[in-house]
Amino acid sequence: MKKLCLAAVLLICCLSLYAQPTIIEIKDKQNPHISTMIMMLDDLKNRITNQVKHLSQEETDFLMDDEANRMGALIIHLAATEMYYQQATFYDGNLNDASEEWNLAMDLGDEARDKLKDKPIDYYLNKWDEVRAKSKQMLKTKDDEWFLKIRDDDYNYYWAWFHVMEHQANHMGQIAMIKKRMKD
Repeated sequence: MKKLCLAAVLLICCLSLYAQPTIIEIKDKQNPHISTMIMMLDDLKNRITNQVKHLSQEETDFLMDDEANRMGALIIHLAATEMYYQQATFYDGNLNDASEEWNLAMDLGDEARDKLKDKPIDYYLNKWDEVRAKSKQMLKTKDDEWFLKIRDDDYNYYWAWFHVMEHQANHMGQIAMIKKRMKD
């Protein structure tokens, strides 16, 4: 089973790379870590967007089973998670009161399954675009010293934003699986 999962992950990665640039370019030589993170976050977001941007309403709201999440809900979950990390890193954890939709998107679950539906995929992608624009704007105001500094709670902002990226990569695989199951 592990070999099958590894083969599937490698296949997804190879197929994802086929249509994407395969070069990571450091655009800000003074802050290469932040520059690289922004490029990798954008690359991953583009690959996820390419998987879902042409979904019909029926496909956006497809529910594999009564415990699963819809693809639209997963996209807004990615945006909500990124927004959470904005608050945690740029505002030192001072989490603003989030709207009901953002809280639903963070937690997902039964209530989200009932409420996060009936919107076109562009609705969710546009929300994520807004959040990403804010992430990039804020990251560009920081430097690598800030990014790499170990905080009192034993993590640095580099780890936090790497976690945003790995979280999105995990859901990219989930979205690919849901799309495959839609066709079965």
